[in-house]
Amino acid sequence: MKEVPQSLARLINGYSWKQITIGHSDAKTFLLKGPVYNQYLKIQPNTSIENLNHEKEKLEWLQGKLSVPEVLYYDKDETNEYLLITEIKGINASDKSYEARLSFLMELLASGLKTVHSLNIENCPFNQKLDIKIKEARKRVENGLVDEGNFDEVRKGFKPKELFDELISKKSIIEDLVFTHGDYCLPNIIIDEGKVSGFIDWGRAGVSDRYQDLALAIRSISYNFGREHIPIFLKEYGVKELDESKIFYYQLMDEFF
Repeated sequence: MKEVPQSLARLINGYSWKQITIGHSDAKTFLLKGPVYNQYLKIQPNTSIENLNHEKEKLEWLQGKLSVPEVLYYDKDETNEYLLITEIKGINASDKSYEARLSFLMELLASGLKTVHSLNIENCPFNQKLDIKIKEARKRVENGLVDEGNFDEVRKGFKPKELFDELISKKSIIEDLVFTHGDYCLPNIIIDEGKVSGFIDWGRAGVSDRYQDLALAIRSISYNFGREHIPIFLKEYGVKELDESKIFYYQLMDEFF
């Protein structure tokens, strides 16, 4: 409490703190438990390559469009950014309690993704198209900001420059643009009472190819519950013929983020 701005401290006075360790963000995320409702607080250094203000702007734009957290507070000081948001009620889709109903879970994940992709992108201010992503990936490689230790198993031992060269050499994609979550992994989908109650972690959201989300969803399903469940997810989403080259490409792209 002593480390946060006084204006924030007043809002969260009386709440108990529990740090959430899932995920690979630079932000420290805390569940703040209160007597009536819970909140989440993200604290991130100003030196981070991504910033919480981008997530704040996207959450504000998404209000009334999708079930997403509401921004309660945002500010920054000389050291950190602070983002306080409401809780989406439910349990994230990676929880092992869903193992008894995995077919139903796949249907929920697909339905949730179709809902995200159905948003009108005509006036969307957030551009995550391929040229933008490649430019950002290049910047991260040149500045030594790519975490080699977090590469997928198939790319362990490679250097970021090697993967970036592959990214450029295999760029031959016609983009099928929709509004994308950007990190549609199971921990970011919240389920309550047998339905998707909301979505969290919107920092990478914007207009992009739908395979940006499909590729990471497939990887996350495989990691958490096994590849054998992917066909149900794809069928429910409406994929008749999977573009394996796009799956490979957008999973490769994610190594830089």
